[in-house]
Amino acid sequence: MSVDPHIRDWLAGARARLAAPATPRLTQTGIVERIGDGVATVSGLPRTRLDELLRFENGATGVAMKISEQEIGCVLLGSSTGISAGSRVFGTGEIIRIPVGEALLGRVVDATGAPLDGGPAIEGQRMDPVERPAPGIVDRELVTEPLVTGLTVIDAMIPLGRGQRELIIGDRKTGKTTVAIDTMIRQRDSDVICVYAAIGQKASTVARVIEAVRRHGAPERCVFVAGTAGAAPGAQWTTPYAACTIAEYFRDRGRHALLILDDLSKHAIIYRQISLLLRKPPGREAYPGDIFYLHARLLERAAKLSDDLGGGSLTALPIAETQAGNMTAFIPTNLISITDGQIYLEPKLFFEGQKPAVNVGLSVSRVGGATQANAIKTLAETLKLDYAQFLELEVFTRFGAMADERTRARIAHGQRIRAILAQPEYDPLPLSLQVALLLAVSSGALDAVDPADISRFRDSLRRQLEDVCPSVAARIDETGQLTDDDRAALAHVIEAGLADLPQPPAGEGAEDGTSGQGPGAPDEPH
Repeated sequence: MSVDPHIRDWLAGARARLAAPATPRLTQTGIVERIGDGVATVSGLPRTRLDELLRFENGATGVAMKISEQEIGCVLLGSSTGISAGSRVFGTGEIIRIPVGEALLGRVVDATGAPLDGGPAIEGQRMDPVERPAPGIVDRELVTEPLVTGLTVIDAMIPLGRGQRELIIGDRKTGKTTVAIDTMIRQRDSDVICVYAAIGQKASTVARVIEAVRRHGAPERCVFVAGTAGAAPGAQWTTPYAACTIAEYFRDRGRHALLILDDLSKHAIIYRQISLLLRKPPGREAYPGDIFYLHARLLERAAKLSDDLGGGSLTALPIAETQAGNMTAFIPTNLISITDGQIYLEPKLFFEGQKPAVNVGLSVSRVGGATQANAIKTLAETLKLDYAQFLELEVFTRFGAMADERTRARIAHGQRIRAILAQPEYDPLPLSLQVALLLAVSSGALDAVDPADISRFRDSLRRQLEDVCPSVAARIDETGQLTDDDRAALAHVIEAGLADLPQPPAGEGAEDGTSGQGPGAPDEPH
């Protein structure tokens, strides 16, 4: 009876392995001295390195964050159930890694890549470390390609580019997360992969974000990394780095990724708690001395890569929370100095009903018009100046000063600018609609329209673009250019949109600048 040669070779290899002497392996074993609040003190691991992954005998993992001659401070990445003083700890010689790849798209995972959505385990293309060096200067390219957010106030006045780091900052409950979600929803019409990192957020808040993206956006091109408030402190601390590693996978393959970090104020607080539990020396506001490096090494990983490396980009939108509008606090000033600009959301504007509540005067994009689509750039050259002059005149007229006809006309024009900058949540606008709105307000076509009717005009304009000239809208959305023929076509669409609105009675509207003033009107008490 003949034997299959493959079976014969396998049997020969098996006999050789059984006959060979066992290779000794060196295993480091330590003992838990103390444990509590997500932090363990371990002894007996003299060769452990900083940031090394440690494994406990019950299968839990932790990270060595403080090294001394006598003991090691370890931060747990999961629950401490089953770990007590005397439990054994094993050194792995490895650092934290997370699966990356296409399999993560549409999934909700934690900082270690474990699924949180009830789906199957993640099978990534490979395991990448959560801590990676930022690209060098020679590996980067200039940020020139626009990242359209769908929010007119940002795309027209504070333009963002692919590869930029723009801070979203403001008090609690002023719409910071909503701005980020709208930006994610807008990418349903682009080729940008979105990665959302929830750091220390309530589980219900994270669920609302995911539901909003699933309902209005393209969840199949999004990844959600959740380190909720109920997770271990170590998992919350690792979440933004893990999310950045996932986004870098797509960037390094010549694709474009958007990373939203919600929020880094909570991340700094979590790191402060961990550091104090590990007996690290406190500094200003009890934060450890390396708190700046904590966020700098993370945000520096956002970049537009050179063509030699594929030309991919990673855009970061970190979120930070202020207390009573104090932008000079420790963490906000750190983040402002790291990023390429900030979008400041003001509580006063929010409570007045101006949403998004972006304070244009205190917001800036240091990349600026280099990334702005030409169609918007040509129409918004003087928009920010006109709006700033209107705000100044509006404050002046609140004191009851007499305003001449020219001042009243400028105030009325500014009210129309403010009206087109207001948008409902979860409804980012396509580029063509933003261009049509800016063309309408810059040409003075809206000066006779009641600001309260601007939202109706926007809806009518959207229908006209879809029904009358869809090819023009598609061309503007694709190229970002505005030709003379496109401008003429949009002018006809604007006229049709204005015809759908009720006409104000004679003597009202732009004449006195007081009709339908909306939030922040000159004669409105504050």
